[in-house]
Amino acid sequence: MRPSTESLAFDALSDGVRRQILAILSEHGECTVSEITERIDSVGRTTVSSHLRVLRTSGVVQERKVGRYRYVRLDADGSVREALDFLQRIMTQAADELSASASTAEPRDPFEEKLAVG
Repeated sequence: MRPSTESLAFDALSDGVRRQILAILSEHGECTVSEITERIDSVGRTTVSSHLRVLRTSGVVQERKVGRYRYVRLDADGSVREALDFLQRIMTQAADELSASASTAEPRDPFEEKLAVG
């Protein structure tokens, strides 16, 4: 069974170095692999390339080659879109449930609460 693109996005986002790469791309836009590597001190170029491969195959980033340079950018319409849609659905549902439980809760009398504490 093949994992959903939503699952691929969450797997890709689970690593700190990959999140750091995404932060760089969101801040600077399209970057070469060398530019990304220069901004990450915790790992070397080979490891950055491995993380970029995971991000690319999961549909989180896109890559284009120009001569010997590889340019990487976020793929806003890729698998991240499905992951964000999933998160939005569950957050909306949670907010709706909180709102419903708050509206059915009995209003508290501040005077009675003060007596219970004091």
